[in-house]
Amino acid sequence: MNLQRRTFLLGSAAAGGLASAQSADRIPTAVIGTGNRGSYLLSGVLEQPNAKVAAVCDNKPDRLDKAATAAAKDNPATYADWRKIIDRKDIDAVFIATPPHLHSEMAIAALRAGKHVYCEKPVGVTAAQVRDLVKAARASKTVFVSGQQMRSYKQMGESVRRIREGAIGDVIWVKAQRHATADLAHDGSSGDWYFDVSKSGGYLIEQSVHNLDACNWVIGSRPSRACGFGGTQMYKNDPPGRTIFDCASLTYEYVNGVKLSFTQNVFHPRTLPFGNQYVYVYGTKGAVDLLTAAMLHPLGRDGQPSVLAEKQEESRHAHITAFYDCITKGAPSPADITVGATAALTAILGHEAMVKQTVVNWSDLGVDL
Repeated sequence: MNLQRRTFLLGSAAAGGLASAQSADRIPTAVIGTGNRGSYLLSGVLEQPNAKVAAVCDNKPDRLDKAATAAAKDNPATYADWRKIIDRKDIDAVFIATPPHLHSEMAIAALRAGKHVYCEKPVGVTAAQVRDLVKAARASKTVFVSGQQMRSYKQMGESVRRIREGAIGDVIWVKAQRHATADLAHDGSSGDWYFDVSKSGGYLIEQSVHNLDACNWVIGSRPSRACGFGGTQMYKNDPPGRTIFDCASLTYEYVNGVKLSFTQNVFHPRTLPFGNQYVYVYGTKGAVDLLTAAMLHPLGRDGQPSVLAEKQEESRHAHITAFYDCITKGAPSPADITVGATAALTAILGHEAMVKQTVVNWSDLGVDL
């Protein structure tokens, strides 16, 4: 069946009473944006016993057809216009996995329509977008979960708990990085928007928002100011018209006095040591590698490493399960609007510092959290 035929038939089925055919204990859900990330989220929704994929939406026909096929057991309606999803009264939950500059607008519309929202990170690429979404989320009576899925990692959560209990003394400094071996594929499926900073926010806002959120979590605070430098050192005007940086070197100062040093690049050779990602948390009694081994390294010449948090089996879609637990059980959001907004604003603050080449204060962003 071709896409046009599928869309017509499934859309007609929806109009003819799809809601009446749905089991009462399965939450009618729509996924807006079915590219790489959206497809991953869709697979997670399909694994939830209390969810039903009622609709999928994308403006690229090949992606839309692929998503409809993946969710065929639920016979979803298909749409190219996301507003049709918002208009559906029978859809209770919405996943938003579009390019980042669209997140805020779509999430606000869904919240105002009374839908539960899982909004991929970042929740906005500008402070104004974040501010507007914060206002809408706090005015809504529905569930909002931001896609900061590290907040659902059990081992990391246990490490943060132990650190908060004083396992390494007072946290005083964090060193973190996100290094990659290559630029995002220039001819890939996201190449038409990713290299436009107004749409993606660039690597810092679109990707490192995960790493910065982990830093916020373990520090237990938010930045008060940031400074640093960034630029395009390797991929100059490649692809043509590129407006995002390929590296960053930033320093943040937090409200509670903790300092964060963060670097990022996309040209770290695979065989060069100390690549990829880490978050080293330094305290007055020792330090922890938060992202990987969760080992405690005490200060002092005679100190020996010990396990801070035991390795745990992590569910692939724990964050999605948590979203539905919020809806059905009243569980607390693992990454509510405050978490999502703080993470996005931390990245935006760093980006502003690089662009302006000056110290930028959190208060300059104009968002009240």
